[in-house]
Amino acid sequence: MINGVTMKINVDEYILNAIKEDITSEDVSTNAVMPENRRGSAELICKQDGIICGLSVFERAFTLLDETARFDTRVKDGDAVKKGQLIGVVYGDIKALLSAERTGLNFLQRMSGIATMTREYADELKGYKTVLLDTRKTTPNMRPFEKYAVTVGGGKNHRYNLSDGVLLKDNHIGAAGSVAKAITMAKEYAPFVRKIEIETETLDQVKEAVEAGADIIMLDNMDNDTMKKAVELIGGRAQTECSGNVTKKRLREIAEIGVDFVSCGALTHSAPILDLSLKNLKPTE
Repeated sequence: MINGVTMKINVDEYILNAIKEDITSEDVSTNAVMPENRRGSAELICKQDGIICGLSVFERAFTLLDETARFDTRVKDGDAVKKGQLIGVVYGDIKALLSAERTGLNFLQRMSGIATMTREYADELKGYKTVLLDTRKTTPNMRPFEKYAVTVGGGKNHRYNLSDGVLLKDNHIGAAGSVAKAITMAKEYAPFVRKIEIETETLDQVKEAVEAGADIIMLDNMDNDTMKKAVELIGGRAQTECSGNVTKKRLREIAEIGVDFVSCGALTHSAPILDLSLKNLKPTE
């Protein structure tokens, strides 16, 4: 959850940098039509059906410019919203409302789009043991927001960054010399509390990974028949993750094979935004 403490410690800098990107010296348009400070309000309207996410981030864009600003929302993160629905009303200095509008909407629309797509994918896995995961294929400087949006949509986070866990991919294997050598070296280097995950592309690599004692074996870009044979070969001796070419259409097929996890980069790199608009701005004093 992005609460007040998390916001100040981890998120404020990202939002402020986005505002700075939009205002390098001044907001010329706003200063032209609003030379004096004045209180006002504007309505947040949903323009298509989806899952809302990022309400606190949206509000923070305004409070960073006007600490007295507030956002009275009628929904919470994770709620389904409908086209034409009034999501809430933001109050504050009209200068701040105008200057932070696009930044706030950019975050909210992006996060809501990811939550919406994740919910659609997660619904495909209902009734199966397979857990839906995201990846590190996130927009630069948007990872905290995008990974949070995945959880709001019903998915789970894979490792947050390179410091968060051991995942030996094809190039790590190439650097080490083999699957077995990569696993052995990782076990010698990484803290004992870290699980060792390794990417495999063939059944021979799967066998090598099992024998070397991998904790999690990623089945990368395998067709369904090969994946099924891999799961049978592993036989519960390691957890399994399917990755690569994961589409919504394939999710149930993958789940029926019995993998523990399925990771999908599309959740963050291909989700369309949820269309939202800040309308009906008016003075309140």
